[in-house]
Amino acid sequence: MTMSRIEELPDDFDESLSLNEAPAAPSIEELYEQHLSGPDQNHISSKSFEEIVQDMSKTPLFMNSVDDATTDDGENIMIEAIKALQYEGTKAEVAQGFKERGNEMAAEKKWTDAKEFYSKGIAVLVDRGEDKWDKPQDMEAEQKLRTTVEEQLYVNRALCNLELKNYRSTTLDCAAALRINPSNVKAHYRSAAALFALDKVLEALDVASRGLKIDPDNVVLKKLLDQIRARATVKEQQDRRRRAEQKRKQQEQLVLATALKARNIQLRGSKDPPNLEGASIRLSPDPLSPTSMLEFPVMFLYPMHNQSDFIKAWAEKDAIEHHLSYILPLPWDSKNEYKPSAIDCYMDTVSGGLMKIGKKLTLLEALSNGKTEIVDGLVRIYVVPVSLAGRWIDEVKRKKNK
Repeated sequence: MTMSRIEELPDDFDESLSLNEAPAAPSIEELYEQHLSGPDQNHISSKSFEEIVQDMSKTPLFMNSVDDATTDDGENIMIEAIKALQYEGTKAEVAQGFKERGNEMAAEKKWTDAKEFYSKGIAVLVDRGEDKWDKPQDMEAEQKLRTTVEEQLYVNRALCNLELKNYRSTTLDCAAALRINPSNVKAHYRSAAALFALDKVLEALDVASRGLKIDPDNVVLKKLLDQIRARATVKEQQDRRRRAEQKRKQQEQLVLATALKARNIQLRGSKDPPNLEGASIRLSPDPLSPTSMLEFPVMFLYPMHNQSDFIKAWAEKDAIEHHLSYILPLPWDSKNEYKPSAIDCYMDTVSGGLMKIGKKLTLLEALSNGKTEIVDGLVRIYVVPVSLAGRWIDEVKRKKNK
């Protein structure tokens, strides 16, 4: 129960006033009128309304901008006086003041403001200087209070960072608190929550488990640990599937390489591989069986007209004329130059030249002769009208010589 403070009222007290209502704050205009009717009326009345408002704006109560409130040399006596108040007391007391102000902001969920006050408190404690603050009468008690407040500041700032989703900063603040007090359960919880949010499940599991060893009955920590364990189970299953998939792909690549080598098919890569839209050399239907049939992505190139056709999966036993049969005639061939009987097909050779191939050959026969090669996983077949073949070959040789 608190005691009410009783003060004797003066004889000239106006009893019509209500003591339960706070007096209304005067407006700027009313303050201006009071200045004009004050004892120094002649001096005040010589100033305009705007000048008086400008003078008042230099006081902390009416200040709108620090820049406007300072003099040419950047000083304002009133502001400096207020700043000095934050250094009243010992180092521990000043830091504790910032902590309490931060707690007020945190209670209102003003996390950014609270974080700023906690940071100021930490800055006071880590400052190696001692001249700014009052000297403590009991240095041992002062040091003990500093340690306690510093731990609280770090763990409280960790809460702000957690709420602001600054998860890495949360873990750093919790680590600082735990260096001071390894048994701080809040630091364990907030660190584990931040690590969990970052999906660092194993680290979160470790921190939460150590926290529960300190406080086995902590309900929120138990709940968090259950969530972490559930996520750990899911991640473990995902990792197991990923490892199995990686192993399968490695086995598929090994079987594919063996199949290509057995067929004497040569591969080469380049600096700028084309986009094959997911198409690739593969064994079908079973990529793990060397007895499966090879399929290749194939590009028909029409160099005399800068056109092309792309076939994603061409089986090794399919003849060239088989695919030409449904591609020809070409929709852009207005002169009807590309007829099955009027075209020749060519492929690049390992030596950098060209090789004419018969249209009746299967793709396997065209690739396994030891002279042709596949570049960047794409088979290229040049289709040229017989009437234009000589001119095209001369152009290719000329470009090669250059």
